[in-house]
Amino acid sequence: MASIEVKDAAGKKVEDRDLNASVFGIEPNIHVVHTVVRSQRASWRAGTHDTKTRGRVSGGGKKPWRQKGTGRARQGSIRAPHWTGGGVVFGPHPRSYAFRVNRKEVKLAMRSVLSGKLADNELIVVEDFAFEKPRTKDAVAVLKALGCEDVRTTVVIADDDINGFLSFRNIQKVNVLPASESNTYELIDNKKLILTKSAVNYLEEVLA
Repeated sequence: MASIEVKDAAGKKVEDRDLNASVFGIEPNIHVVHTVVRSQRASWRAGTHDTKTRGRVSGGGKKPWRQKGTGRARQGSIRAPHWTGGGVVFGPHPRSYAFRVNRKEVKLAMRSVLSGKLADNELIVVEDFAFEKPRTKDAVAVLKALGCEDVRTTVVIADDDINGFLSFRNIQKVNVLPASESNTYELIDNKKLILTKSAVNYLEEVLA
């Protein structure tokens, strides 16, 4: 079973915490992680791009010249694709880029990311934050004590930790999210991953 030090807001060791090996101790499946990240990024694409076909371009109702006798190639419309200002052939149209990934793969991807973070010493577990009120200065002090200052960091906190969320949200290079909104992309897109004890309990309960 994997274990890790639990630190307080001052960066000092509080205890050793045993982690669920099925969540934090597996061999990362890189292929599944890649698939899930692609799925997430694809679902975020707006897909609102659009081009006009020859039937949607204004003008071109009249035949530019008669069919025969001019010595030129026959033409039926000045809005044909090969004309300047004409329609676009096989251009993009509004669409959804999203594709489905099985729930088991999503959970496997998250377990793979958490296991990889632990193996690479990029995972930090801290006691639940107890900010009396939202204060960015206090959050910055916590990051400095944990050695995460000026490092792209993801902080996962308890869902009901409003003060913690408001304290971390305005710090550059820091992404804070509730445990219930944890996802593969945001867990991996960082150099340091900070989990509170409540977040660890939630992830072990959901992913084990």
